[in-house]
Amino acid sequence: MSYDRNNIFAKILRKEIPYKKIFENDHVLSFHDINPQKKIHALVIPKGEYIDFDDFNNRASDQEIVALSKAITEVSKILGISIDAGKGYRALTNLSEHGGQEVPHLHFHLFGGEKVGKMVE
Repeated sequence: MSYDRNNIFAKILRKEIPYKKIFENDHVLSFHDINPQKKIHALVIPKGEYIDFDDFNNRASDQEIVALSKAITEVSKILGISIDAGKGYRALTNLSEHGGQEVPHLHFHLFGGEKVGKMVE
């Protein structure tokens, strides 16, 4: 899978597609999923052109890696699903076709607000 600059997340980053922002910093953008699979379903993406988690870990700067990791925790707090709020959530990323990845831009799904269920069905 190669990076497609016309993928939906690249378009969101360029503000060509509307989105409901949750959080943003220099390296990360988070927004609500337009087709939520759970009561709370957010996406957290790096602003850089990274295909998947492996690509990100191989090419991103240490600053970008830390920013993405901390953003996931921050978004969980904003959404009220963090451990600090006495809740919990699932952070999920898919890699490549066998892993179920559909969009060639690294993205984490955050699911919460209710019991998430089994890991794989």
